[in-house]
Amino acid sequence: MKYSEVLDQLPIDRNGGRCYGEPYQTPDGTTVIPVTKPNGIFVVRDGQSSWVPAVDGNRIALIGVLTGLLAAVIGSLAVLRQPPWPLITITENR
Repeated sequence: MKYSEVLDQLPIDRNGGRCYGEPYQTPDGTTVIPVTKPNGIFVVRDGQSSWVPAVDGNRIALIGVLTGLLAAVIGSLAVLRQPPWPLITITENR
């Protein structure tokens, strides 16, 4: 079971007053404790606990790729497209 699936199954605390939610026991014996302030979950499995942030790395990578692609397109258009006014160059005569 993925952590995102576990997060989707957890009840949401609407009042926002608590930092920690109710512990949730998965079928494989793992205890999951949702945390609202730093947005993530504590996972307790076999006596070992770990922190899992509620961040989707794929989404962050996709935003980075799209930002780079957009910057490349805008830069290419700025270099390749001539302005609608004539090209004026100033030269000094001595």
